[in-house]
Amino acid sequence: MIIQENISLQKYNTFGIEVFAKRFVSVTSFYELQQLIQTEKDFFLISGGSNMLLTADIHKLVVHIDIKGISIDRETEDSVHLTVNAGEDWHEFVLWCIDQNYGGLENLSLIPGNVGTCPIQNIGAYGVEVKNTITKVETLEIASGKRISFSNSACKFQYRDSIFKNEAKGHYILTSVSFKLTKKGYQINTSYGAIETYLEEHGISNPSIKDVSDAVIFIRKSKLPDPKEIGNSGSFFKNPVISKIEFEELQTKHPTIPSYPVSESEVKVPAGWLIEQAGFKGQRYGDAGVHSKQALVLINYGNASGKEIYELAQKIQTSIKTLFNISLDIEVNVIQ
Repeated sequence: MIIQENISLQKYNTFGIEVFAKRFVSVTSFYELQQLIQTEKDFFLISGGSNMLLTADIHKLVVHIDIKGISIDRETEDSVHLTVNAGEDWHEFVLWCIDQNYGGLENLSLIPGNVGTCPIQNIGAYGVEVKNTITKVETLEIASGKRISFSNSACKFQYRDSIFKNEAKGHYILTSVSFKLTKKGYQINTSYGAIETYLEEHGISNPSIKDVSDAVIFIRKSKLPDPKEIGNSGSFFKNPVISKIEFEELQTKHPTIPSYPVSESEVKVPAGWLIEQAGFKGQRYGDAGVHSKQALVLINYGNASGKEIYELAQKIQTSIKTLFNISLDIEVNVIQ
């Protein structure tokens, strides 16, 4: 465990923002992390760098969580319990599960980032949220240096939210996540139209978990830019949830506005649709821009600063509020 100085963080964030860490260390075990926090009290954590926008150099010690490993805790004929360390790549883990015929995560294929960050914002896609498979999140409590476990209910999962984004933020370092996945009797979820269309076009009437994963990968690749090719952090904004009354009022002015039911009294409106209607889709402002195929994604064409991308996000928020009276919340963690 070697502490380095003046290290570029460009390859450690999927936006590809060129900022620097005054001091930097990569940690590969729980024990190393325990040792580190005994002497270092002011630090900034980074893992896959997929859900953050860096707007300035980091003057704290930057700690890169690179703890790897997957273990099978127990299994039955029907299910398997896994513990996965925080530094594992999320998509590679999903593909590994599919190779093992473990179901439950196939709809979450190709989401960027590492396993350790998936509970923080309760990642979700195509009708599935990761909270449905998580049994436990293991952490290192910063104040005590002790190993603390959070059950699924203790994580307080909500839409793109958890205890780790709220009252537990800054108090714990997530070191591993445990999952319960199915080995048979899979709960195949093809409720999203794009998945159904893919399966129909490929003549698949009885899809396997791999078929669903293949569909999701195809759809995401067709809509979303690869962070390895152009800097981005996937969906930049949350899809807003509004009351049915508010939605019906909007419908009178915007008859084509889409929605998805959330409860008897609330609906979810696609943020991408709102941004597109506001005229931002495909627009470029210097090297900061809005993706031409998915307006929910902000991109770095090469040399945009984090501040420029954040300013674009604020411009979009103001426009959506003015046009639709809807507040768009940022899903990405903006580091200022």
